[in-house]
Amino acid sequence: MTAEHPAQQATGQCLDEVCVTCSDTAVAVTIVRLLASDLAIVDTPAGEEEVSVALVAAGVGDTILVHAGEAIAVVAT
Repeated sequence: MTAEHPAQQATGQCLDEVCVTCSDTAVAVTIVRLLASDLAIVDTPAGEEEVSVALVAAGVGDTILVHAGEAIAVVAT
């Protein structure tokens, strides 16, 4: 059994052509706010999404690279 992205749960498929949390590429996004449990809300071209920032030291306003729902690098502070 595989875990589904929240956008897939209701429809069984991604709602966008390239979803920041399930695409094969890293996407540069800006952190809008930090949440508990090493999560953050980020601004993407498709709107706001929740991602993990557990692997990086990032704050609100930072631009991060996200791959598969996980921030993998801070590219601008």
